[in-house]
Amino acid sequence: MLPTHSIPGLVELHPFGPDPTSDAPLDLLIEVPHGAAGPDEFFALARRLRGALPEHLERFFFVNTDIGAYALSEAILTRVLAARPQTRGVLARALVPRTFLDVNRLLNASAESYASGGVTAGVPSFITDPHDLDLLLGLYADYRAAVDPLWARLAPDGLGLTPHTYAPRTVGITQVDEHIVKSLAACYAPGVEETWPLRPQVDLITTTPDGEDLAPPGLADDLTQRLLAQGVRAERDSSYNLHPVTLGHYRSVEWPGQVLCFEVRRDLLVRAWTPFEPMEADPEKVAPLAEAFAAAILARWA
Repeated sequence: MLPTHSIPGLVELHPFGPDPTSDAPLDLLIEVPHGAAGPDEFFALARRLRGALPEHLERFFFVNTDIGAYALSEAILTRVLAARPQTRGVLARALVPRTFLDVNRLLNASAESYASGGVTAGVPSFITDPHDLDLLLGLYADYRAAVDPLWARLAPDGLGLTPHTYAPRTVGITQVDEHIVKSLAACYAPGVEETWPLRPQVDLITTTPDGEDLAPPGLADDLTQRLLAQGVRAERDSSYNLHPVTLGHYRSVEWPGQVLCFEVRRDLLVRAWTPFEPMEADPEKVAPLAEAFAAAILARWA
């Protein structure tokens, strides 16, 4: 069991390696910005908000949050530490539901910028109450204050991972507004859901809109082959790219050649894909992907 430093409702920090309380440079930093995946986390923040919210908003949370991302991160880390116990680093898991605040966004971007990147806004348009906006902006500032200093400690040969998971299909949602729950219900109606395009099993998000590849040299190619050996097909930037409105882009620009952002399809990780209900990761389904990721990480230090 890793030691935990938790800021309730904000972030869990799990340092690992020799003397995990020291400020020494980090070999491995895993940041899970959409780590809030359970109903308790959703309703805890919902109760703190004063403004009216769309009815049954938790259904949007369940279909949209990155279920399995933290379980995969833990499984990767377990395998890395088993093979290389001297690895020093931190596993950081955000506890803020992205339904209300997406900490993987730069909040000074315009609605047009978010749309051009094919990503949701940092704060959704249905949050309008001044108290709620102040609360969420404060949480964002506190999250950055807790996690940004960890990135500043990344060693020159260190590696940063930002794992995400996404729904199996790209559905026809063009706007996240007060009608989002009804819009999603229409997209996932029987006979409609299966008509939407299937996403890649794994998508390695490595390239900026200008075509600059910021991923660790050779890692994406190596990982692609290792995943294929496990029966999992990876693609590059098929869903979206490293857009400047995302914190993943910011991390990759600040530490070029040291950060890998990626998406894994949730149905490859959970026991059953039930879009409007809570889901749990299945350790047996997580294991093959974790093996491939851990092996690719360890190969960098061989």
